[in-house]
Amino acid sequence: MKMVVALGNPGEEYENTRHNTGFFFLESYLREKGFTVWKKKNRARYIEKYVNGEKVIFLEPLSFMNLSGEVVSVFKKYYSIPTEDILVICDDLDLNLGKIKLKAKGSCGGHNGLRNIELHLKTQNYKRLKIGISNDKDKSTIDYVLGKFTKEEQTKLNDLVPKISQIIDRFFVTDFSLLMSQYSEKNR
Repeated sequence: MKMVVALGNPGEEYENTRHNTGFFFLESYLREKGFTVWKKKNRARYIEKYVNGEKVIFLEPLSFMNLSGEVVSVFKKYYSIPTEDILVICDDLDLNLGKIKLKAKGSCGGHNGLRNIELHLKTQNYKRLKIGISNDKDKSTIDYVLGKFTKEEQTKLNDLVPKISQIIDRFFVTDFSLLMSQYSEKNR
């Protein structure tokens, strides 16, 4: 069994913000697959589906970014999902807009959602699909990540949807080290 977790903040005021990049890409993937009926429990919305004969939980914590780990931990325990079978999709300030980095483990890199996941899973050994949102050093980090994408930025992210969907599909059937070598990009 696997779990794909997207990070973001709930509520209309956060739609299309940089910090909701994870939600954007997971929802795009699920729409493409025709998986559109969400269930709600334990401060999350989720979809249970079988992919390639294996049960998968697609999860969006609705607890706000900084408390994502609490929700992830509850679902991990309830469904007995091994930590190595969890993929977290999130934004990354340190990557240029639209760049992709896959990581099998490592520190949170200052990302509060990832920090909370590490705290509640008691490990840094979970997989991540990080999507670059760039960084505007002239703005506070909070204002920047909670700011909306410009039209040009959103177009660039829309163009990335097929590639992210392909990565998610391949997560279910491909060794993660191979995915990292095939899809992680240099930050140029």
